[in-house]
Amino acid sequence: MTASGAAVAPASRFDLIVYRICRFIAVGVSRLYFPGTVTGRENLPAGGAFIVAPVHRSYVDWLIVARITRRQRLRYIVKEEVWKSKLIGRLLLACGAFPVNRSGADREALLRCQAVLMGGEPLVMFPEGTRRSGPEVQELKDGVAYIALRAGVPVVPIGIGGSERAMPRGSSFPRPRRVNVVIGPPIPAPGPADTGRLEQTGETPDPGISRRRARVGREATTEHSLRVRAAIQQAFDAAEASLRR
Repeated sequence: MTASGAAVAPASRFDLIVYRICRFIAVGVSRLYFPGTVTGRENLPAGGAFIVAPVHRSYVDWLIVARITRRQRLRYIVKEEVWKSKLIGRLLLACGAFPVNRSGADREALLRCQAVLMGGEPLVMFPEGTRRSGPEVQELKDGVAYIALRAGVPVVPIGIGGSERAMPRGSSFPRPRRVNVVIGPPIPAPGPADTGRLEQTGETPDPGISRRRARVGREATTEHSLRVRAAIQQAFDAAEASLRR
């Protein structure tokens, strides 16, 4: 099975079993090593596609994000360097992950993201693009806002407090620390009345995505990205503040 096929094909029973086993292990390890709370689960959509957008301060963030829900399989984008190992690649595929080329625009990864959302599954994207440092959410890459607008799905901001202290940049091994998660209210994609700046590019829309949704302009993407950034900052601040109580 190719990475592309894994992203568009429905999950097999085997894939779901492997995912549940991996999630059980990941959540168990993260709770043991990084004990903490998850607040705001009521903000997660009860069903359907959405984008999970966490702040990114540590390599352990993916472990922490796995805690937020067990109702649905979370789909992860993983940098393509990790896929050099065939064994790890096959395991990642079974877990619903797929690779992305971070050196530039990766059209294939974009199409996979859209396929995941069109299949009704939540997609995890770290909108800062890479690990950052400090209390300020850095300028976001366009990907999350663009894909959310293109697919017409909400973005759920995630604040992770304490993960940078657990494994800061430059560290080889994580340290036991308390890590709290705050799930913010979902940010809906603007409705048709708010998308008058969608560009008429002449691009052929993908199946399942309306022509109006398929043409997303720069201004609309920038505005939505700013909304997402502000919401992630609010959730991040709340997560960090919860550690001081």
